[in-house]
This record gives sequence, C-alpha cells and structure tokens, in this order.
Amino acid sequence: MRELTTDHISQQFNAELETLRQHFLTMGGVVENQVADSIQALLESDSELAEEVKAKDRTVNQLDGLIDEECTRILAKRQPAATDLRMIVSISKAVSDLERMGDESKKIADHALNLISEGESPRGYVEINRIGQMVSRMVSEALDAYARLDIDQAIRVAKADRNVDLEYKTALRSLATYMMEDPRSISRVLNVIWILRSLERIGDHARHICQHLIYMVKGVDVRHVATDEIENIRSKA
Repeated sequence: MRELTTDHISQQFNAELETLRQHFLTMGGVVENQVADSIQALLESDSELAEEVKAKDRTVNQLDGLIDEECTRILAKRQPAATDLRMIVSISKAVSDLERMGDESKKIADHALNLISEGESPRGYVEINRIGQMVSRMVSEALDAYARLDIDQAIRVAKADRNVDLEYKTALRSLATYMMEDPRSISRVLNVIWILRSLERIGDHARHICQHLIYMVKGVDVRHVATDEIENIRSKA
C-alpha cells in the first residue's frame, strides 16, 4: 500500500485502496470458511452445514460485484500507475479466483448432500479428508500471504499445489480400480470424484492468487513460469 501524504486527494486515494483491500480480504474470509465447511459437512454428514455453504454463495457473489465496481471506479477516477495500478489489477484477478473457489465449494456441498441422502459412507472419504486438509491450508496461507504481502509464503503455497495434483491423480486411480471391482459403487464414487475434482480446482485458484500477489509486489507475471523457477522471483527488483 502506498504511504499516506499530506495531500488531501492522496489521502483519499489511499483510503479507497485500503477499502478495496479490506473488501478483498473479507471476501477471502467468507470463501475460506466455505471451503472448510463444505469438507466438514461431507465428512460429518452434516446436511445443515452443507446448506449454509450453499447460502454463502450469495454473499460471495455480492462481494464480487462490489469489488468489481470499486476497481472500475478507481481506475476511471484516479488513473493509477505503477504499484497502485498493479494492486488494483491483481485484486481484480484474484477476486475472480475467490468467486470460483466459492462455486467449487458450493458444488462440494451439493455432492455432500447427495452422499448424505444415500446414507452410506463410500470409498474415498480418506482421500477427501487428506486432500481437503491440504487445499484448506493452501487457501488460508494464500490469503494470509496477501494480507501481509509475503512473497516467500506465496511461493511456498504455489509450490504446494504440485503435491495436491499428485494426491489427486493417485486418488483417481484408486477410485477407478474400486469402481471396476464393484460396479454397484459407481454412482456413489462418482460423487466423490467430483468432490476431489473441485478440491483440486480450489488448489489451482489458491496458486493463482499467489501468482497475482507476486505480480502486485514484484511486477513480474509468473502465471506461465514453471513452479521451480518461481524461486528466482525473490531476487528481482
């Protein structure tokens, strides 16, 4: 965030940027809870909690619209440059990732309700729990990195997505084998697979948020940079 100056207009501009930043972090908190609650609702067969996750989607969408309007208004009114411009562009893109995380959490809640109604815990809950914990931690740490402008943590979170992808692929192979051995399980296990797919996508969006943060702080676009090479960003001015 740019430093406040004695100029009234600059102070007002800073206040607008800080409000934008706070709205982003508020939306992030709502989505972070959505992700964690959707997993908990499934593992604990809590249909009421699953419905709460779905209901929060409206709040996420409202914040998405609010932040989009704020970004547009600041760009048109202030015509920011350099760091300020990167901050607005970064938040605008990161908000899109948050909104999609909310959508994926809602999908998880929907599949959880389907599995709860069937009344039987199918194969795959262990994988959901393991990958769910990994992804929830990524989301939390990505938002924490954004709040503190912590590039080192952002890089760690971005690299952690590779482990999620590996766990996801391993789980898919195991579940595919299980369905072939017991065709009666196909309907239930497909719900589990879609949940795992949503978790994997949430991990991707957490990685994207970290990439947007790196762009905001360093001015370097790392969206198409190999994960191992992101380490070099630390030394860039």
